[in-house]
Amino acid sequence: MSENRKGKVIVIGSGVGGLATAVRMAHRGYEVTVYEKNPYIGGKVSPIEKDGFFWGFGASLFTFPELLDEVFTLCGKDPTAYYKYHRVDPVCHYFYEDGTRIASRAKPEDFAKEVEEKTGEPAAHILKYLKRIEGIYESTKDIFLHKSLHKLKTYLTPQTLRAIANITDIGIHKTLHAVNEQAFKDPRIVQLFDHYATYNGSDPYVAPSTLSVIAHPEYGRGAYILDGGMPDLTRSLHKLALELGVVFHTNVLVDRIEVKDEKATGVLINCILHPADIVVSNMDVVYTYTRLMPDQKAPGRTLKHPMSSSVIVFYWGIRHSFPEIDLHNMFFSKDYAAEFEQMRQGKVPDDPTIYLFNSSKYQPKHAPEGCENWFTLINVPHENGQDWTTLIPEARRNIIAKINRALGIDIEPLIVSETVNYPKNIEEKTLSYLGSIYGASSNDKFSAFLRHPNFSRSIDNLYFCGGSVHPGSGVPLCLLSAKIIDELIP
Repeated sequence: MSENRKGKVIVIGSGVGGLATAVRMAHRGYEVTVYEKNPYIGGKVSPIEKDGFFWGFGASLFTFPELLDEVFTLCGKDPTAYYKYHRVDPVCHYFYEDGTRIASRAKPEDFAKEVEEKTGEPAAHILKYLKRIEGIYESTKDIFLHKSLHKLKTYLTPQTLRAIANITDIGIHKTLHAVNEQAFKDPRIVQLFDHYATYNGSDPYVAPSTLSVIAHPEYGRGAYILDGGMPDLTRSLHKLALELGVVFHTNVLVDRIEVKDEKATGVLINCILHPADIVVSNMDVVYTYTRLMPDQKAPGRTLKHPMSSSVIVFYWGIRHSFPEIDLHNMFFSKDYAAEFEQMRQGKVPDDPTIYLFNSSKYQPKHAPEGCENWFTLINVPHENGQDWTTLIPEARRNIIAKINRALGIDIEPLIVSETVNYPKNIEEKTLSYLGSIYGASSNDKFSAFLRHPNFSRSIDNLYFCGGSVHPGSGVPLCLLSAKIIDELIP
């Protein structure tokens, strides 16, 4: 340990952000205890195993691996002793209803050539777009991702001042769809780049074009796969945390965060106070205020801000091997605008865009021989009292029909194992408010500034990490939330 500081830290929740925070605090010499309500560690990055098949619960795309490596090297550990990963190529296969298929190659030049050959969209348009979003990323990463947006000192740097001066250029005044329509002639390519808004549960027809930077990691930095699957990430962090002396309690639901004299003093579990000098919530921020601190005044925007979308995921064991299905696959809807219009009306789209992740292509042990493990996802509205007993079978039929059209085969008889997650049970398992897996909506042009900070302005010694707070959802941003907390805590 680099320091020998005394003090007790309690982390509520063992998702990516909570695990990374626990490691960072333990490395600094704090006594760290993690309480997790589920019987397993990892939150939305945990394993599902059934009938000889293996899936990850949620996150599947691995980008910015250096952020994970940093946690281990910070502690003087060799990351390769805990996990291994490699870059994937192609990144994704795109299927369109008109029969067009595009492979998103790892090198921008190869991808641009592929697009031009398949659609006629000039390669120069693709390369120009990728260069533009790289510039947006580089000019905004320090203010929007790597630092707390809610501390004055963040704004007193040359990088931040340049970003503010160029705020029009980063695209907050136009929608993502509008900018993509200006950039490309072919509607299939507009749709391809529109879909990146869904990576944080946003609507490309409403969300600001700043979200175009979401595509940058794949094309500018590379997409990777962990050799043991995404749950390797949380498994490795958990192992490191144990080595550093972090204590984990699973199957334990924290009842309340204790606050005295405007300071967090510990947590209450089954009427027993567990004192702490610092409390970190890795729970959904709305849940944290409404269930863990019902007597404390919550920031008004936190509870009133519209929530992002959710998902229905079918975890299918497929008794067949498809050469045309790769690691990441996308089956686009015929009418993207209609799909999102239905979502805005609170409906499950009847022609949904399907994301299909098939890790067995790279990790054969994830499925029995001759089989594949399909993580099959569509975006849907968050929980709002819908009748999921009706909607899930309808969604299943629509998903199967679309994949059948694309592959020219009936996959129904090939499904030999099935598990499903949907907004209601996602909320029950993860305590994500309304089953909204991305937290607050990012459709507002100022949504980055409206996300809850990584600390409490009114309660000392209380901090927040994970996808529902700054800097946002997704594995890299959850890792960054832990890093920001590390910098905030004295």
